[in-house]
Order: sequence, then structure tokens, then C-alpha cells
Amino acid sequence: MREILGRRLQRLRDRFQSLRPDPGQSGSTSALLDAALVCATTWQWPVLPGVGRSGADGKRCACPDPDCAVPGAHPFDPGLLAATTDPRMVAWWWTNRPAAPVLMATGGTAPCAVSLPAGAAARALVRLDAQGMRLGPVVATPTRWALLVAPYSLERLGELLYAKDHVPSSLRFHGEGGYLLLPPSAASSGGQVRWEREPRAQSAAQRPRARSARSAQTQTQAQAGNLWLPEIEAVVDALVEASSGAPGGGSRLAY
Repeated sequence: MREILGRRLQRLRDRFQSLRPDPGQSGSTSALLDAALVCATTWQWPVLPGVGRSGADGKRCACPDPDCAVPGAHPFDPGLLAATTDPRMVAWWWTNRPAAPVLMATGGTAPCAVSLPAGAAARALVRLDAQGMRLGPVVATPTRWALLVAPYSLERLGELLYAKDHVPSSLRFHGEGGYLLLPPSAASSGGQVRWEREPRAQSAAQRPRARSARSAQTQTQAQAGNLWLPEIEAVVDALVEASSGAPGGGSRLAY
């Protein structure tokens, strides 16, 4: 299966190679197109280009807001609703905007995510690993990490958080109508987005059986692209505890 997907992606890259505006395009911008195609075709994650940076120093957000809190790392034109898994659209976007960050529209049949300060997230992963918890991909920036989880509804999330005594402001939930910055994009706070734990396909033998109709639906959504994702109930306690002890609350918006 991996070989078939690899050949398919190579054909797409070859097809659009002649459309690149700069034959001497850097490896980093080529990697953004490749990453966007892999997300859209291999994992079936709807993606779209972020607004990116502008200005002589490349530090100012290209959107009209001079005080943008996440410079370059958010949707603008196209808007979030344009996110797609269509490889032709994805290739067209990054052919015309080769340095654009890669954004995934979260929720629906795509993964959701929970993000928290990097130090707190590292501690949470140690705790979850010690518990034998099976985790999915983890996206990391210099300041924040995000754990990808199975899709959840706002109602389900609300019920879960209502039962907590305290939910730190440093925790952010990327659900339906949200988005997540993906590797190898530039992080808005500096540095680069990377995989702390990369997406890995699972074999049929690794797929757990559903215990209820609800979990069956969740597993169907979570395994889009043959990718395992934990449910949010399985990880939220460790993330709440870890982020509660983050220095300064860790509530700064920048990714």
C-alpha cells in the first residue's frame, strides 16, 4: 500500500513540476508541497495554505491585521471552508504559493487536536507512555505541542470539560471549525513545525474492535487513511494536569 501511494504521489509531483514558478525552488518550499499532498492523499486530511508572511524581514503576517497574534499561521484567502483533499487543488495552491504554511482543517472526518505548552506536553507524553496509552501523531513547535485525537463534537467536549474542576487556559482544543499548523511549516513564534511523533499507518491486525455503535463511528472517523487516533477522553486528564503546572499559565496564543 505504501509503495502504491508513493508512486501516486510521485506522479502528482511530476505532473505539476513544470508549473513551478521557480525551477530553482528551495528544498523547504518543495517539502511543503510534498507534505500537503501526503496529508491530503495518504491520510485524507483536508488542507489549505496559510496566509504566510510579508515585509522586508518576512516577520509580518500577510493578512491586513497589523497586530496578528499568529503571523502567517492562519487561513485568510482561501478561507478555512476551502480546505480539501483534492490533490489537483492542493498542487495548484502550492505551485502558486510554494512557501505557504500547511494547515489542516480539524473536525468532521479529519482529526481533532489538543495543544498545550511544549514543556507541559513533553511531561504529559511521559505520563501517558508510562500508562501504556497508545498515542497518535504529535505536532511540535518550539513553544507548543498538539496531540491529534479522534474527531469529537463540541457537545461531547463540553460535557467532558464541565466535569473538570479546572481547565487551564493554556489548553486549546482544535475541533470542528478549527485548524492546525502542520510540518514543515514555519511556526508563528519562530522556528519550524515538526513531528514529535509521525503519523504511521496501522495494519488490519492492529485495529481494535468497536465496543458500541458510538465507538464504531468514532473508529471509522479516526482511522481515515488507516491512521490510529486516541479518543479525547483517554488523554485529557494527563493534559489538564500537565498544563496546570505550566510556567506563567502557558496561555500565550502564538503557536
